[in-house]
Amino acid sequence: MWDNVRESSIGQITRFVFRRLDLFPYPEELDSFELPAGLSGKPGVLLDSKLESELKKQEARSHCVEQSVTSTGTATPSDEKDLEAGVLDGNLTIAIATATAVVHAPEAPNGNGLPTQGAAIVGWYSPSDPANPQNWSFAKKVWITTQMGLYTFAVYIGSSLYAPSEAEVMAYFNTSYEAATLGIALYVMGYGLGPLLWAPLTEIPAVGRTSVYIITLFIFAWLALGATVVDNFAGLLVLRFWLGFFGSPCLAAVGATLDDMFAPWKLPYVLMIWSASSTLGPALGPIVSGFAVSEMGWRWSGWELFWLAAPVWLLMFLTLPETNPDTILHRRASRLRACTGRSDLTCEADLKRAHMLTTRQIVTDALIKPWEINALDPAVLYTTVYSSVLYGTYYSFFEAFPLVFTDMHGFNLGESGLPFLAFMPGLVIAITGYIIWFRSNVEPKMHKEAPPLYGDPESRLFPAVATTMLGPTGLFIFAWTSRPDIHWIVPIIGLMVLFICFVIAFQCMNFYIARCYPKYSASIFAANTFARSCFAAASILFSGPMYEKLGVGGGVSLLGGLSVLCGAGMVFLWRHGEKLRLRSRFAQS
Repeated sequence: MWDNVRESSIGQITRFVFRRLDLFPYPEELDSFELPAGLSGKPGVLLDSKLESELKKQEARSHCVEQSVTSTGTATPSDEKDLEAGVLDGNLTIAIATATAVVHAPEAPNGNGLPTQGAAIVGWYSPSDPANPQNWSFAKKVWITTQMGLYTFAVYIGSSLYAPSEAEVMAYFNTSYEAATLGIALYVMGYGLGPLLWAPLTEIPAVGRTSVYIITLFIFAWLALGATVVDNFAGLLVLRFWLGFFGSPCLAAVGATLDDMFAPWKLPYVLMIWSASSTLGPALGPIVSGFAVSEMGWRWSGWELFWLAAPVWLLMFLTLPETNPDTILHRRASRLRACTGRSDLTCEADLKRAHMLTTRQIVTDALIKPWEINALDPAVLYTTVYSSVLYGTYYSFFEAFPLVFTDMHGFNLGESGLPFLAFMPGLVIAITGYIIWFRSNVEPKMHKEAPPLYGDPESRLFPAVATTMLGPTGLFIFAWTSRPDIHWIVPIIGLMVLFICFVIAFQCMNFYIARCYPKYSASIFAANTFARSCFAAASILFSGPMYEKLGVGGGVSLLGGLSVLCGAGMVFLWRHGEKLRLRSRFAQS
């Protein structure tokens, strides 16, 4: 129990404020602690001046973040993995940990080709080290996953909670409909842009994932409050953008948090279930706020977002531990240096960072490389385009639903959001079917095959191929039955059919990218998120005029036609993806 308290943000802040090593002590801080055999030899000379400088900068950065956290009342500081719903390989240090706790390698290159020159590499103390997230109890993993689900749901629902408020925002601020829809569009744009910053930040061992979650969610909650009481339209739009931006770490790093804890062949189950929080969030927003806004006014949607985000932040602040293995080992090495006075103790992540590229090269790889890959690799470009079309189609329904269910079928403001409930049975069918297929066809093979491909990655696209035509089918059903003389349940059935394709396509594409492009997957996922969020934001703005010119039937049929083309691309990737992969200079072969 006390270990859990110590690892939480409140425990880390308590230790920092009181400066007492006997307060929630780590094993290295106990008098009974003995150095592992690999570290108990004669101290070596520190790697080199470059590593020494990097260690000092890392410790200074940790200290600065701790001070910032203490002053704001948020979290303490806590790889290179970033995905929304994909699967990535285990951390580098986890691979090292399976063999030994520590390695003392004087003047020899390590597994990455980096010279150690006397540095003692701190790792896991044993294969069953309780500090290793892979070794945590199932109950603890489930609890952390639940927090990540609540966190993601709170951020995603924030985009659409605003939707029922648009009409009142227009009247209150005397603005146009197009301007009012910017409240959703800018929010979506914000959480598409944010991962470009938060994804690389969570890779820094001195920062980790938890500190980013806690600090940004704290800001998110107060921005939600600000957007609720603001009395200026420009201020409302600015706050909505920053809400999306500071909520976006759940897109940037939650998948990596789950990857920290679960084996690669178990991770897809968790990600598939967790994805429900991100897909249902926008769907449930109009339902949650619709009735309240109609009775209490447009500000009520903001209050609901604040009331949801604040308790989730408090829960995470009190109970969420750091899961990034690089950060955990970075802190362990720092404690060992402090306890022993030995400057040669370091961890693999610090050793790697000491020999990284320049800042300019790192920024170039993070911001330019993903778009270079999109331009030169057809498989990556296809997944970016398809996910953008799916996401844009999803958000276009916020403009289509009032036209169909309010204008044609007479639903009131609260009732007009209820058709989004059609996504729930579609989600249940998709999750159940995918899990059954993965359990019977993929997991047994992954146990036998070597990482990172774990066998034939193209075969993992089969569920998406099998359901790819459900997308356009659902769209055409919705388009051609959205008429006053046809019962409203029929277009809702079309939405359910569409959502089966939506969920499975995202899961299969993310799995494929993570397995085939492990070196660049973090950047590819961040760029993918940015591209699809931009398209979704644009779709919110162009959907209204499109439906006015073409009608709901014509506009949705146009989206259905795009889905047919994208579905054909999925079949092509399934059949010829291996040939594309062998020709690619970025893909794993």
